[in-house]
Amino acid sequence: MSLFSTTYDVIVVGGGHAGSEAAAASANMGAHTLLITMNLQNIAQMSCNPAMGGIAKGQIVREIDALGGYSGIVTDKTAIQFKMLNKSKGPAMWSPRAQSDRMQFAETWRNMLEKTDNLDFYQDSVNGLLFDEDTIVGVKTALGLEIKAKTVIVTAGTFLNGLIHIGEKTFGGGRAGEKASTGITEDLSKKGFDHGRMKTGTPPRVDGRSLDYSKMTEQPGDENPEKFSYIQDIKPLTKQRSCYLTYTSQEVHDLLREGFDRSPMFNGRIQSTGPRYCPSIEDKIDRFAEKDRHQIFVEPEGWNTVEIYVNGFSTSLPEDIQDKAIRSIAGFENVKFFRYGYAIEYDYFPPTQLTHSLETKLIKNLFFAGQINGTTGYEEAAAQGLMSGVNAALKSQNKEPFILKRSEAYIGVLIDDLITKGTEEPYRMFTSRAEYRTLLRQDNADLRLTEKSYELGLASKERFDNVLLKKENTAKLIQFIEKLSVKKEEVNPILKAKGLAEVNQTMKLFKIAARPQLQFSDFFIIDKVSDFITENNINKDVIEQVEIHLKYSGYIEKEKNNADKLNRLENISIPSNFKYEKVKSLSYEAREKLTKIQPTTISQASRISGVSPSDVSVLLVYMGR
Repeated sequence: MSLFSTTYDVIVVGGGHAGSEAAAASANMGAHTLLITMNLQNIAQMSCNPAMGGIAKGQIVREIDALGGYSGIVTDKTAIQFKMLNKSKGPAMWSPRAQSDRMQFAETWRNMLEKTDNLDFYQDSVNGLLFDEDTIVGVKTALGLEIKAKTVIVTAGTFLNGLIHIGEKTFGGGRAGEKASTGITEDLSKKGFDHGRMKTGTPPRVDGRSLDYSKMTEQPGDENPEKFSYIQDIKPLTKQRSCYLTYTSQEVHDLLREGFDRSPMFNGRIQSTGPRYCPSIEDKIDRFAEKDRHQIFVEPEGWNTVEIYVNGFSTSLPEDIQDKAIRSIAGFENVKFFRYGYAIEYDYFPPTQLTHSLETKLIKNLFFAGQINGTTGYEEAAAQGLMSGVNAALKSQNKEPFILKRSEAYIGVLIDDLITKGTEEPYRMFTSRAEYRTLLRQDNADLRLTEKSYELGLASKERFDNVLLKKENTAKLIQFIEKLSVKKEEVNPILKAKGLAEVNQTMKLFKIAARPQLQFSDFFIIDKVSDFITENNINKDVIEQVEIHLKYSGYIEKEKNNADKLNRLENISIPSNFKYEKVKSLSYEAREKLTKIQPTTISQASRISGVSPSDVSVLLVYMGR
C-alpha cells in the first residue's frame, strides 16, 4: 500500500520510548499504525543513562509490562545488572532498577517492533500537522508528503525546536549529532495551544580503560537478581557487571566554579526550567554550597563496550572546565573523554491542555505523550506512550477511552497529576506522589492490571491465565496458613534461632508468621508447610504475596477503604463545558481553575490546586448529591 493513498488508524510521530510503546500498543490492538521517526537506527535510544527503573519508576515499568507493553521485556533481555532498591523499607517502597546494554536495548526494541503485526515504518521528519477545522487528519513531512490518519500521537521528546548548549556554544539539535524538529510547535500555536520551554542535560561519556577502579567503591548487582517482566519464559540474569561509586571534592567544586561565568545556566542563555530532582553538577554545587562532596556513579554502557556513563556529573560547562574538573575526581586522574556533557532546551505543551486519555482538548484525535507533556525519564515517557497508543487505537475504533485511576496504578497517578495540576518543571514520578502506594506495589502490578489489558486485547491469554493461577494459589496458601495450627515443639526452634520469645502452646501459624522479624520461608522446615508448597506448586511470587499479606494486610485494607471512598467521587461526573462562572458560591480562584482544566469528575476537581473542600461541596450540590 502506498503512503500517498493509505489512511492510517494511528500515526505515531517520534521513535523514542513514548513513540515505541505507543506504536506497539496501537498495532497490537489491531490498529493499522505508522511510526514516523527521523532516524530508524535510533528507535528507543537511551539518550541519557543506560538504565531503566528506580524509585517509583521501577513500579511503572512493571505496570507497562502487566499491560502488555514492551519496556520490561526489552530491559530484561538487555540487562547487565539488576537491583531491588529500598529493600530495607516496606514493600510499598521496593523499586526494581536495571542497568542495560545501551546498543542491545535499542536493537532489541527495533527487532520487537519489526515483529509486530499492523505496524509500518517510515524515516522522515514531520514538520507539519494537517487539520480539518478542530480535528487532526494527518501529518506533513520534510519531503513534502501528506500522510492521512484517523488519529495522530506526537511523541517528539527533546526535538521540538531543540537547542544544545556546551559552555558558550549553542547549536540546534534534538540530541548530540541529530537535528532538531521544527514546524509542529508553530502549527499547534496557530490552533491556540500554550507552549513553553524546558531544559534537561546529560553528563560526559568516558573511556573506561582510562579509569582507576581501585580508587572507587564497587557496586555489584543483587546476589539473587529478579527481573521486570512477568513473562515466565524470561529468566533473571545469571552474570552481571558492576558499577562503581566515587565522589567529587571541594577541589572539584572550585574548578567547576571557574567556568560559571561561561556557563549557559548562569549567564542567562538558558532561561528554561531544568529537572529539580536530577540537577546538573554546577546546579548542585551552587544550590547545595554547604556540601563538600557529591556522589558520582560510574556506569558501564554495555557488556562489551569500554564506554562509561558518568552519572551525577550532568553539565553544560565549557569542555576545558569539564576536562579539568573531572580529573580531580578519585579514579578519573587520567580520564579520556568520548563525548562532553551538554544541556538541551526544547518546547513542551502544558499538559492541562489534555484529557485523561492524553487526547488534546483543542483538537480531536490528536494525542501527546512523553516529554512534550513536561515529563522527564524513559519510564514516564513509555507509560504515556502506551496509554496514548491504547487510546488512539480505541478512538480509531470508535470505542470508549481506557483510563487508569490513581488507586489502580502509578500510571494513573502520573497522568492525573499532569492533566489536573500541570507542571512548570520536568515532572518525575516518586512513591510520595502516590497516596495509595501500599496498593500500587511493584510485586502486584500483574494482579492489578493484566485482566484490564487482556480485555483490551493487549495481554495474551497465557499472561491472563498466569495471573488467575497466582491469585488462586495466593488465596489457597493464605487460607492454609490461617487454618494450620502448629505445636510449640515445631515453632520454638525457629523462634529461638532468631532470638525471639518462644510460645508455650499450640497456635495458628498466621499469628506467629505475622511477626516482623520473621519471614514465611523460615517455616519451610515444618513438614506440613513444605509439603503443601510442593504439592500445590507454589512459586516464589505467590510466597511474596502471602508474606506481604501477613505483615501488611491491616494497612492494605485501610488504604483500599480510603480508595473506595474517593472512587465514589470519581463516579460523579461533571457535564462537559459546565459553566463554572455562573456558580457564584464557588471561590473566584476555583471558578478560574475549573474553567481552565475542565475536570470530568468531582474527584478530579478536588485535586486541582486552588479548589477548596467547600468548593467541592458546592459542586456536589450542583451535581445533585
